[in-house]
Parts: sequence; C-alpha cells; structure tokens
Amino acid sequence: MLPFQNLIFPDRDIHIPVYKQITDRLIGLIQEGKVPPGTYLPGTRQMAELLKVNRKTIIKAYEELLSQEWIQSVPRKGYLITPELPMIKPRSFQPKNHFIPTESRNLKYLSIIAPTIEVIKITSGDILVNDGFPDVRLAPFLKISQVYRNPVSSQKIAQLTALRDEGGLELLRESVSIFLNGTRGLNITKTDIVITRGAQMAIYIAAMVLLRPGDSVVVSNPNYVFATEVMANAGADIISIPVDQNGIDVDRLEQILQKQSIKLLYVVPHHHHPTTVTMSSSRRLRLLRLIKQYDFLVIEDDYDYDFHYKSSPILPLASAAHNGKIIYIGSFTKLIAPSVRVGYLIAAPPIIKKAIHLRRLIDLRGDAFIEYMLAQMITKGELSRHINKSNKLYAQRCNFICDLISRKLSHAVEFTKPQGGMAIWLRFKKQYPINKVLADAAHNGLFLIGTTFQKADDINDNGLRFGFASLTEHDMELAVNILAKITN
Repeated sequence: MLPFQNLIFPDRDIHIPVYKQITDRLIGLIQEGKVPPGTYLPGTRQMAELLKVNRKTIIKAYEELLSQEWIQSVPRKGYLITPELPMIKPRSFQPKNHFIPTESRNLKYLSIIAPTIEVIKITSGDILVNDGFPDVRLAPFLKISQVYRNPVSSQKIAQLTALRDEGGLELLRESVSIFLNGTRGLNITKTDIVITRGAQMAIYIAAMVLLRPGDSVVVSNPNYVFATEVMANAGADIISIPVDQNGIDVDRLEQILQKQSIKLLYVVPHHHHPTTVTMSSSRRLRLLRLIKQYDFLVIEDDYDYDFHYKSSPILPLASAAHNGKIIYIGSFTKLIAPSVRVGYLIAAPPIIKKAIHLRRLIDLRGDAFIEYMLAQMITKGELSRHINKSNKLYAQRCNFICDLISRKLSHAVEFTKPQGGMAIWLRFKKQYPINKVLADAAHNGLFLIGTTFQKADDINDNGLRFGFASLTEHDMELAVNILAKITN
C-alpha cells in the first residue's frame, strides 16, 4: 500500500474544506499514475487514521470521488479506482518510470555503456549446453545443510558475521593456504590470500588495484571475454596475441615487449579459456624468463586446475620463483556449484592490502556461512573426496562426448581432446558459420550458450565452447544428434 500519509497533507489553515483537499489530491495522484486504475484505496477508517482526520471527512471525500466516477464502491471489498477512467489520453494514467532518462545526453556520466544481452527463454524439454560449469547434482548440499543445522556452527557463524572483514574468514584463508600448498606447491600463508565472490570478483579487484587509464595490458585472442572487459573498464589499452595448440604465442609477446613496456599480462595457462589448450612447458619457462627480464605483472587465472584427466595437473606459474610479479586467481565455484560463489586472489603483500580494502567497498561482510562451510569441508577432507569423485565422472563424460563427436560430427567440426576441464573447443568448418549453427540449433531445442569466436584466418575461427561436465550421456547424445542433423 502506498504511504498516503506522505502524499496527502490536509491544511486546516486554508479556506478549502479538508475533504475537498483530500479529494483533489487523490485525483491528482490518479492522474500522475501513482495510484493506478484497478487498485483499492484504504478503507475509510484506515485512511482517517493515516491522515489523522475524522472518518466522516474521508467518507465525504470518497462520496465526492464516487460522484465524479473516479472510484467505484465494491461490496464487501471497498473502494476501487475506476479501471476505465473517462479521460482522452488514458496512457497518462500509467505510472511513469523515473529511472529512464528523457534524453540520451543524460547518459554522459557513464564511463562504459553495457552491451545489450539477449535473454534466452527455454522450456523444460530444451537442452542447454553451457560454457563449462560443474554438475550441480554432484554438489555436496547435504554436507552444507548439516553445517547450517548444527547449533554450534550456527552460533559460530553468527559471531563471525559481526566481525570486521579482513579479506575473508581467517579460518577459510588458513585452510585454503594449506589446500593450495598441498595441491599447487605455492608455499603461502593465510596472509597472502583474499577470499572473493568467485574468480570474476578476484579478476575485477586485481585489475582495479593494478591498472590505471592508459596502462598496456596483453591478453590472448580469443580470451575470457569478461576478463578483457574488466581490463578495458579500468581504462587499459588492450593488446591481443594469438593462441595455438601450445597456448599463448610467447614469441609474439616478446616482440611486443621489445617495442614497448606493458603493465600486465592476463593468462590462463592450464586450461585456456575458451580454447581449453594447455600451455607447453617450454613456453611456460620462456614466459617466466620474460617476466623477470621485462618486469611486468601477470594475472594467472587457474579457474579449473583440479580437473585433469590424462595425468597429474601441471603446476601453475605461480609455484615458480617470480618475485611477487604473479597474481594467482582461482575458484571453488568450479569445484562445487555455480551458486557457491567463492574464489581467491593470492599476491604480494602490498597488493593484498589494497585488495582487502577494495573488497570491503564492494562486499562489506562477505558470506560468512558459505566461507565457514567451505573451511569445514577442506579441513575434514570432504572437498578432496568430492574432487576425486567429480574428476572421475567428468573424465568419463569427456571421453563419451569426444567419442560421440568423432563418430557423428567429424564432417562438420574439428577439435582436440582436452587434457582436463569441463568443456571442448569445437571449430566448425567454414561451410557451417557459427551464427547459423546457433540459430538452427535453438530452433531444434538446443541452446549453445558457450563462448564463440569468429576471426577469419585464425586457427580458432568459427569456434564454440561446448560444456559437457553438467550434461548426462543422454543429453549429450541428444545435443550431438541435433548438431549432426543441422549440419547434414
């Protein structure tokens, strides 16, 4: 209900009767669209209490509105604003959205105009192939609920929520440092970590802390599109270098460094996004030498390190000596479920200090419950067990989809089986333009929402990221059958 007491102010010091003031103001509210047609007014007793007038005054005001046909009396319900008002321009009664500027020049204060995003509407029978997300059906929600229901845990979480945030719960930062040291060889402590809401927030914070307008940033092409947008939003000049089957082109990077200085390199060496390729050992070593020689910073995004199917994961760049030049970013979201928004940023002390301050500005308290729950899972070994279980299943799904595509889509696509991760990079042949594939697939109930890339004469041209980890074998068969149908 509208706060009529803040919209109608009867004045007993003027010569106009109070009931008439109320009548006129209600008509004005209707004309302004604040009280739309078809809504009910408060009862006479309630309205009298709101406006602090005699109930008879409200009755008289309502009777006047009735006589002018602004309202209708509905038995046992009350007074209704007439749905069809006797006006020449009925659209004038529609509420006005005051957030829509009347002139485009009113948008001059925006530093970046956000792109228009198409909203996809799907039905229960449609198949959705994402960018490479974990299967939420595997998420240990039972363990999570047990932590939440535990009285001791609930009391502890309530206490932690009230504390000043210092980059995430200390308990989680401690357990994450132990977990990462054991799996990635980083040799860090809790003071080197900032907990974030997923890896995306970590990328954003790192960019805002490190970059100033005009700084040169090197990214791959194609690249994780939202990372590129973050860097551009910070005012950076974006320089792109190619990606092939061995990762980013380090030769091209060195050529750039010989001509100009750069502030930052954003790289995903383990499972490059979107192409899924793993950077070769020789290129990793060369990159580390270039970091030392040319003195630039690196954001290493290692979003799905724990999913590796052929052999043990390759240790991140950050595990080698780099003198604080690498900012290491990862996420537990990929391990558990998209809704569990927990990531981390690991960097040199001066960067961590600024990152903690910036996180406070955009996420004052964090999510104490999820952070506490995750700390418990790590400490008790439940996260490692979940990773092992998921890793085996995702490896099976990877084998299944690769075999399926090889048998049914070899006429239309080329791909390299990934060493790990949750997606395959499909490169459609030239006679199957990716935009047409997406449209034809959607027409047949298959929605491919993974990253696409189009650039003529590029090795990754006409490419699509096909996330398989969250699909059952049945869904994968349906998806591939549709793609086979529209490309034959």
